[in-house]
Amino acid sequence: MDITQPVSTIMRTQLVTLSADDPLTKVQTVFDENDFHHIPVLDAGKLAGILSKSDFLFFQKGFSKTKREEELENFRMKTHRVKEIMTKGIAKLEPTDKINVALEVFKVNMFHAIPVVENDKLVGMITTFDIINALAE
Repeated sequence: MDITQPVSTIMRTQLVTLSADDPLTKVQTVFDENDFHHIPVLDAGKLAGILSKSDFLFFQKGFSKTKREEELENFRMKTHRVKEIMTKGIAKLEPTDKINVALEVFKVNMFHAIPVVENDKLVGMITTFDIINALAE
């Protein structure tokens, strides 16, 4: 892998996104049905944040044990919104930014996913897994 190539050469472009006002029940469904750990969050079509599976699991605080705890958890999931637990003020890259720039952002900030935007529109996402995968090939 040539780390001076643009991130567009290895970024994911088939993304599942959430709205900042989506209930957390939708987050649960997205994570249950997909094998990824970061979801870009849009507000009025613009990138507003990112929601990691770790943030979501932290919000859940473990597994329910009693029927009452399960009912309470279901209520919390329906009443809380994505914007309450998403990470805001995230790093962003452009498709022309080089892979080595992404590596530096990952190293310095200890992120695991960076949205890629062009003209304020989300066009992809690059993760540490994408880079590892490219190196393995």
